[in-house]
Amino acid sequence: MKIHNKKKYLSFLKFKRDFQEYGLEKARSYELILHWLNNRLSRNQFLVLSGILVGCTAGLAGVILKTLVHTIHNFITHIHFEYQILFYIVFPFLGIVLTTGIVITLFKGQDRKGIGAILYEIAQNSSIVASVKMYSQVIQSAVTVGLGGSAGLESPIAVTGAAIGSNYAQTYRLSYKERTLLLAAGATAGIASAFNAPIAGIMFAFEILLTGVVFTDFIPLVVAAVCGSLLSRILLQEDILFRFYTREPFNYKNVPYYLILGIVTGLYARYFVVISQKVEHFIKGLKLSRMRKAMFGGLVLSLLCVLFPPLFGEGYETVKAFTNGSTHSIIRNSFFRYFEIGDWTIIIFLVLVCLLKAFATSFTIFSGGNGGNFAPSLFAGGTVGYLFALVCQHIGFTDVPVTNLVLVGMAGAMSGVLYAPLTAIFLIAESSFGYDLFIPLMIVSIISYLIAKWFSPISPELKSLADQGKIFTNKHDKNLLFALRTEDFIDQYSETINENASVTELFELVKNGNKNIFAAVDEAGKLKGILTLDDIRPYLFNKEMDHLQTVAQIMKAPPAVIYPENQPLEILQIFDDTGVWNLPVTNEYNDFVGFISKSSILMSYRQLLKEYSD
Repeated sequence: MKIHNKKKYLSFLKFKRDFQEYGLEKARSYELILHWLNNRLSRNQFLVLSGILVGCTAGLAGVILKTLVHTIHNFITHIHFEYQILFYIVFPFLGIVLTTGIVITLFKGQDRKGIGAILYEIAQNSSIVASVKMYSQVIQSAVTVGLGGSAGLESPIAVTGAAIGSNYAQTYRLSYKERTLLLAAGATAGIASAFNAPIAGIMFAFEILLTGVVFTDFIPLVVAAVCGSLLSRILLQEDILFRFYTREPFNYKNVPYYLILGIVTGLYARYFVVISQKVEHFIKGLKLSRMRKAMFGGLVLSLLCVLFPPLFGEGYETVKAFTNGSTHSIIRNSFFRYFEIGDWTIIIFLVLVCLLKAFATSFTIFSGGNGGNFAPSLFAGGTVGYLFALVCQHIGFTDVPVTNLVLVGMAGAMSGVLYAPLTAIFLIAESSFGYDLFIPLMIVSIISYLIAKWFSPISPELKSLADQGKIFTNKHDKNLLFALRTEDFIDQYSETINENASVTELFELVKNGNKNIFAAVDEAGKLKGILTLDDIRPYLFNKEMDHLQTVAQIMKAPPAVIYPENQPLEILQIFDDTGVWNLPVTNEYNDFVGFISKSSILMSYRQLLKEYSD
């Protein structure tokens, strides 16, 4: 105990000395205090403190981003244009082009964005997120969405929070699991501040970020979410908050409406993700420079905003108009104002808005803007819910719960697009104070989610990364195997012998070496066959060996060949299929690289499993 206390005291003196010698550049005073607390507090106590600090910082980042976008919106709406059409032509185009220019000039072209980027860092980079992401996402998304990009701020906020949590953990040299926990805490606080919905932020972490990661420490996530939500409530103005105050009481007689809406939003969510994939593929296939792609995407977005102004920006104000009954204000700036505004006019207008929202969001994100699918899915879901209510009323149904259908429609679309039903349920429940809507929220969200899972078990946005083993999934065994690297298991000291060597030379190699398997190669080093001690043993004590002249007469073809690009999961399957424990590794030109052992992979897997479970 005395030795332990002495180490803590010496550690404190070291940090104090650094602070006094190098000043703020080398050891900031608050870091000195936190390093000291890290030594004095228990692990759980320091994690709770860390959750509070990360939560406050990430929550503040979320508040700053929302305020920036709101300020930009207010500024550009006061710019006078003789014709309103110029407003929708200039700003969405400018937002995407400026964002691309910022990425190229300030961030050296590095624009990895979205939730997939966080999942990749968790699985492949030990939850280490580049420090530049603590502010790059804020700048880029503020320009994109602030100037009218048809995307959401929530994904950039989550990435920013994750970067804050990761870099905090790196500063205090926390372990991988603790680093991952604080990464998730930062993202949780970001989402909680964006929506003022702490429970939704926690659900987001569990459903999306921590998929395939086992944790028993939940308190840091909770305190981070609370801190982010409190900062949002205290600092943000009421009109910036994602809030809905109007709704009808839940009536069990309306359950059929919710059942049908669940199917409708599930099918729409599938449409949304398919269009998103097709647009991404189309833009990547364009043989244009990044700036020209941005200009092309900006032109498409501007055209869509001119025709359908609700596609401008996040669209939350439009959804609030649905719940407030201000439907006519939605289309007053569009070309539809020149038509007689009746029920069918509004229905056709909203159908086109729903269909084109997927295009507007995809062109915003993939042509060079920065944003996510949170807000677009909520906007589209609310529009689908309102459209469904209008159709029901037009058919002749009475007492249609219009506002409730808008709210649960938002949850349904979000659940199907993001594969996050619990996040969607709690987000809408918290944002509308509609805890009595839990039953319809669950009905619509689960139906939509099941439809999405029926089309694709994994979110299409993440499917390619999951197939490559670059992100974790719910299959824990595969997650661990994908964390292993094939090159770590190749025996670089494998012994080889020329195929034309004599048997006597082979016996000398066996006698002086310590390997049980050998590769027979030609003069160019290309693999010709393999030999094991079992293959050689019958000839070791055979006196009648005159007819055996070369290694080529003893060697045999390997049952399979491994390539360096094969993943450990594939390699284990090959071992199981062949029933052997050692296989040769060659490159694409059949040059021998080394042997790989099944036992070495299994031992590493066991060690990783032990670390994973501790």
